[in-house]
Amino acid sequence: MYKIIRPLLFRGDVETMHERALGLGRVFSGARLQGAIRRLYAFDHSSLHVHIFGIDFPNPVGLAAGFDKNGYLLDILGAFGFGFIEIGTVTPRPQPGNPRPRLFRMEREQGLVNRLGFNNEGVEVIAQRLKKRTSSIIVGVNIGKNKDTPNEKAVEDYETCFRALRELVDYIVVNVSSPNTPNLRKLQEKDSLTTILTRLQELNKNKKPILLKVAPDLLDGQLDDIIEVVRKTEIAGIVATNTIKTEDGGLSGRPLQNRSTEVIRYLHQKSQGTIPIIGVGGIFSGKDAYEKIIAGSSLVQLYTGLIYEGPGLVKNIKKDLVTRIKADGFSNIEEAVGTKT
Repeated sequence: MYKIIRPLLFRGDVETMHERALGLGRVFSGARLQGAIRRLYAFDHSSLHVHIFGIDFPNPVGLAAGFDKNGYLLDILGAFGFGFIEIGTVTPRPQPGNPRPRLFRMEREQGLVNRLGFNNEGVEVIAQRLKKRTSSIIVGVNIGKNKDTPNEKAVEDYETCFRALRELVDYIVVNVSSPNTPNLRKLQEKDSLTTILTRLQELNKNKKPILLKVAPDLLDGQLDDIIEVVRKTEIAGIVATNTIKTEDGGLSGRPLQNRSTEVIRYLHQKSQGTIPIIGVGGIFSGKDAYEKIIAGSSLVQLYTGLIYEGPGLVKNIKKDLVTRIKADGFSNIEEAVGTKT
């Protein structure tokens, strides 16, 4: 069905069509519709359950940050069968992001290029929205700094977001790897990163899982530094990876697929499997998801694949994962993680 209507959806400006879809979701988000969606996309299996970060995930397939930046559609998105949803990136103050157009399809390559620039309504508005949500789906939030905050004061922005959101979500992701905020990726350097994560852990009295989202462009030595900082600060894990930096913005989808898997594999091997990883980048099928799992990711996230394949992708991936883990002789996802590195 989605393949039939996709040409119509792809005719318009990418961001405009996305906003319209979000708007429709907000209008038609009643309990009756959610129930109909659940019946259509329902699929569960005990072998898909994953316990990580102290959280029981019903399945390993999540929605990546960027799709529902402001947390408008948590209730209805949960009905499509995701195991968890990540919102954001959220900054302390609202900001419009970069000038339009800023989101582009690469249909032949099955990719997206974005230069959105952390457009969001700000932490106070989003915190109030999270307080009103009714869905029980696991929710993470991706946090960043405002564009006009200098790097030497970035820790204050991350602290503001953490304080406001820590009791409202299940886990928090520190985003220092978007290519669309000037100089942001410099915060991945060892000293800056240690400062930010150490401060958040000082505030983390209830041990909320804190994860770090890293860029795919990092060299092996830089990934080694990331592992060292994660161990030193004792945060919960890593999200690998963000988009590839290009002249036009951040590239996601198929072109990112292999590199993100390489980064997952490297982090898993070098940490000897001691650092949990969420894998994201170019997942369009159960095969793609499974490649990231056996490379070392315990959970995976979708974004660009969802744009090209439609909401049925979630169910298809889950069904295929069950088949693949059984074929390889595993009883569940957790046994498969990092087995073919």
